[in-house]
Amino acid sequence: SSGINAEYGGGAIYSLLYVSHRSWYSWVINSLVNGVYCFGFLFMTPQLFLNYRMKSVAHLPWRAFMYKAFNTFIDDVFAFIITMPTAHRLACFRDDVIFLIYLYQRWLYPVDKTRVNEYGQVFDEAEPVTDATEKKDQ
Repeated sequence: SSGINAEYGGGAIYSLLYVSHRSWYSWVINSLVNGVYCFGFLFMTPQLFLNYRMKSVAHLPWRAFMYKAFNTFIDDVFAFIITMPTAHRLACFRDDVIFLIYLYQRWLYPVDKTRVNEYGQVFDEAEPVTDATEKKDQ
């Protein structure tokens, strides 16, 4: 965390010293926007790491995944249609990289339906062994 903060601060100082800005206000806004782009990317990566560690994508529901897919598609459409700064276009396509990695993880790791989710539900329970089923087998 401190390394990212130092890099962000160094980029802001570099921009102040070597990049031409119209005013102090322009420099502040540009520095804050670059921080949003940087830390927005960092907030998306824990999901990928969690999927990798658990070797499962069962903890992200299909509805949330479709929301992310729709959001990524809309960002891409507007990145091509609307005139915008290059940094914002790169931020949109950076989201695509995360999304493609997530799609790969969704294909790679099977969804374990016997695993208990965060609500305590199991979607594919094995048949429990009870006294009634034991008597029926005998």
